[in-house]
Amino acid sequence: MTSRPPTPAARDSRASRTLRVAAWAGFVVLGSAGAWFGWMGWDQEYQVDPVTGMEHGPYEAWQVIGCGITLLLIALWTSRSRWWLTVLLLPPSFTVAWSLTAEAEDSTGLWLVGAMLVGIGSTLGTVVVLGITRLTQVIWRQRRSAAAQPEPLPPPRL
Repeated sequence: MTSRPPTPAARDSRASRTLRVAAWAGFVVLGSAGAWFGWMGWDQEYQVDPVTGMEHGPYEAWQVIGCGITLLLIALWTSRSRWWLTVLLLPPSFTVAWSLTAEAEDSTGLWLVGAMLVGIGSTLGTVVVLGITRLTQVIWRQRRSAAAQPEPLPPPRL
């Protein structure tokens, strides 16, 4: 049995699919790294509470919430697609972006411990979002297919 070379349409389809997956992957990598740099990576100043005199920071709550929402939206948008596996690029790209900032500011070497914690936390968060998204899609499909099927007729009464 001889195999035929792929037709031009099949080659275009394969190239198109590869390009779409690469675009999704680029969206996840650039989006998650951009979430770090855009929301939190630029802020290195600590704030002093005027009442207690305690220093905290460097991040404000609005920055952390904004970064979290951005990552959640990236994960949700990507996990809805047929190329949902690309969302698995989110934790490493976010962790690398965090590490670049942390390593430059750290003199103790503890940034590596922080990088591991950021990696673990972002991985767990991503897996939870993927699980919820997939479960929601399965339930949605089941309900749509059940609604599309006609109800069986009741048995005749005698």
